[in-house]
Amino acid sequence: MQKNNIMANIKNLKKDINFVLGDIIEGVYLVDSGANEISKEGNAIIDSAIETFDDLISKVNKRDVENKKAHLKSVKAELEEKAKGLIEKLNKLV
Repeated sequence: MQKNNIMANIKNLKKDINFVLGDIIEGVYLVDSGANEISKEGNAIIDSAIETFDDLISKVNKRDVENKKAHLKSVKAELEEKAKGLIEKLNKLV
């Protein structure tokens, strides 16, 4: 039962990572939609979101973790922290 719960948590965390960072990237496109191209600052936010995605997904997939539940909790906290920083940058584009 415990393993199924952790597998569900992993699946949900991966979805959260995808949706949150995807929404931030979409936000850049919406903010810069009036211009013919994405601004330099917008591109930096997109690049950072993609790097964050890759980093967090690799952490979620890490197998050699002693306490998987605590590890996933720390990845979720890192997602929230990094997303908040990206959103602050996005808000400055407006």
